[in-house]
Amino acid sequence: MSRLRLGELTVLAGAGLLIASLFVRNYQNAAGDLSIWETFGPAAALLLAAICGGLMVVVSALTERDSAALPVSSAVWSVLLGLLGFVAALIRVFERPDHATMACIGVWLALAGAALVLLGSWWTLRDERPSRYRPARPAPRPHP
Repeated sequence: MSRLRLGELTVLAGAGLLIASLFVRNYQNAAGDLSIWETFGPAAALLLAAICGGLMVVVSALTERDSAALPVSSAVWSVLLGLLGFVAALIRVFERPDHATMACIGVWLALAGAALVLLGSWWTLRDERPSRYRPARPAPRPHP
């Protein structure tokens, strides 16, 4: 865990909040509580994609040792998935599926988690500390 920087830790916290939002109530209607699985749609699928993108950033940061290519490319994709997840979470705040009367804690956890995934992915791309990876030492070219 010491290999994780602030951006990756923020992404991990956001992914944790998004995962937690999957298991609590999201909406309430006259019939009772509604979870994300009962109101599943495109927005929920985008939130799941944001979870996958965030976890991809953390796993690539933990496992990659020689090159920054995989962590950087996963962070680029995670920014895109985090942005889509944030927009989807924002839409879920305002939508009322199945005649829901109230948005509950799951909707707000998803919004905060998607925002943290987006923000953490952005910070991961902006962090340019070279001490994390060994400097490249290409072999010298032969002289003619």
